[in-house]
Amino acid sequence: MIEFRPLASSSNGNCYYVSDGKTTLLLELGVKFKEIQKALRFKVSSVDAALVSHSHADHSKSVRDAMKAGIDVYASSGTFSALDVGGHRAHAIKSKRDFLIGSWRVLPFDVEHDADEPLGFLLTNKLDERLVFITDSYYCRYRFNGLNVVALEANYSLPILDDNIASGRVPHSLRGRLLRSHMSLETAKEFLQANDLSRVQEIHLMHLSDTNSDEELFKREIQKVAGVPVYVARR
Repeated sequence: MIEFRPLASSSNGNCYYVSDGKTTLLLELGVKFKEIQKALRFKVSSVDAALVSHSHADHSKSVRDAMKAGIDVYASSGTFSALDVGGHRAHAIKSKRDFLIGSWRVLPFDVEHDADEPLGFLLTNKLDERLVFITDSYYCRYRFNGLNVVALEANYSLPILDDNIASGRVPHSLRGRLLRSHMSLETAKEFLQANDLSRVQEIHLMHLSDTNSDEELFKREIQKVAGVPVYVARR
């Protein structure tokens, strides 16, 4: 059984723990490394590697510190270049070229965000259990079969965003950037409807906006589509 849990999930920082009982990964390193250490009860040696989707600080803040602590980090060349990070623990990966980390086969794929070479990840273990991880992407062009766990961004709802803009709570100038860089609730529902959910056991919604989301609404709407337990990553 795949264990997925958020260590941090917001615009202030993102980091997620995933394990199949044999190999443990961190997805994103977007908070201070001391916070990651504390969340792991200082058992950093239990982490086999980290995957980083893109270079924005709320996803990559602790890349250098993680490598100094002995954690291998996997990200695109564009991400490492933007961070100006290198060394033997920095492993450049490419979209649609899979590789192994312990018991996991990792398939990176390109996503849609305002960063250089951002990636999503499909993780498959030796029991053929599959987790897809998509954050900071306004759309995903790919479809996946046999998923067990879905970790998906649902940053905002368009009606909530527009209401906030109309009331002056959110500047209109932010609307275009959100639509071109983050996934809405409406697009997340469309993504799930387009994929094979026959084996899905749970869905985790990530990176909800503090202003332009409604946790209970998002949870209800996704449960209607998927018919499985839905968890909102809020830490």
